Amino acid sequence: MSGEALDVRRARRLALARAGLLGRRWSGLPERARGRGSTAREAVHQIVDRFGYLQLDTVSVAGARSHALVLLSRLRGLDADLPEKLLQPGCPYFEYWGHEASWMPLELYPAFGFRRRAYRHHRWFGRALDEQPALADEILRRTRDEGPFRSADLEGSGSGSWWGWKDSKRVAAALWSCGELAIRARDRFQRTFDLTERVIPEQQRGDLPLEEALCELLLRAASGHGWATTGTLAATWRLVNLRPEIARALQRLVEEGRLIACRLDAGERRIDGWIRPEDLELADALRRIRPAGREPVLLSPFDPVLWDRERVRLLFGFDQVLEIFKPAEQRVHGYFCLPVLAGERLVARVDLKAHRPEGRLEVLAAHYEERGAAARDAVASALRRHAESLDLRLDG
Repeated sequence: MSGEALDVRRARRLALARAGLLGRRWSGLPERARGRGSTAREAVHQIVDRFGYLQLDTVSVAGARSHALVLLSRLRGLDADLPEKLLQPGCPYFEYWGHEASWMPLELYPAFGFRRRAYRHHRWFGRALDEQPALADEILRRTRDEGPFRSADLEGSGSGSWWGWKDSKRVAAALWSCGELAIRARDRFQRTFDLTERVIPEQQRGDLPLEEALCELLLRAASGHGWATTGTLAATWRLVNLRPEIARALQRLVEEGRLIACRLDAGERRIDGWIRPEDLELADALRRIRPAGREPVLLSPFDPVLWDRERVRLLFGFDQVLEIFKPAEQRVHGYFCLPVLAGERLVARVDLKAHRPEGRLEVLAAHYEERGAAARDAVASALRRHAESLDLRLDG
């Protein structure tokens, strides 16, 4: 691969600019969103549209779940409760398997036709639809006749009703994964299912051919990352067993002038990657800026900037680790650590615990990557902002 080249500093600044973490002048994204009204929702839409997804996660120990943390780190003044109720009838998103379970713009629904076909036999749900065809048919019939149902309606150990059957939750999830059901709404992680034709607008229900779908997804990933390797672009959407198809889609994007081959010069390493032409121009402009002035923020460990550990190590010199699944005695930093971004540097990570009934936020641990007063001040500022966004008193 030949073409343009970037150094690490420009690639890092470009990543932050495209992620909405380097100021509105460079990102083109809002930095404030008051409350939870239409203006705030529009600001949220701009953030989600940039990446093409907002990853969902259940862990709320830091006072908010990951999808809220991603938005709160970018939008000062946002009502922290808004992200929990973002998916509602009439909103411009759908929920599906993107990077992981994610909310994504409705315009991307046709691009996942290949996945809906593949996920009739999902890695988690197996062949539930083949093994339980009568149950699948009954769930669809009852949904058609009786209307939407909540995931809680499927819980039970076998009461004799279809909703109480122990396999109904697994089959409903399989029907969602293959596209026969869709998630109509979510309220604090409680999903409401409905028939796909009553959730996804007709103009979005057609499936794109695979190459067109991959072109759309890879270009959207490049838009969110700035510069990225083929592996990062593919991992953005968990594209597996599609290497020849991805290569053809990338070649098509290059031929159409929508992507440029671009290597990263990282010391003695030369790493092949891709960039949009407009982002190459932006990267050159970012060479001359001084990004230290932006307010420090805490980032979710599932933030789009952080989930690719090798990329984080390459661009930031930061070892991003997630220790949720480790026994407590084996953790080095903590259960759910949030990295602290100050300017263009990840200067620390903090482990937090929110005590909602008491209205306080406890700092369990703070681990610094940099020594000195500047790093301490950045951590203190980021913690204050986080506590204020959640309306909690900061302890520790």
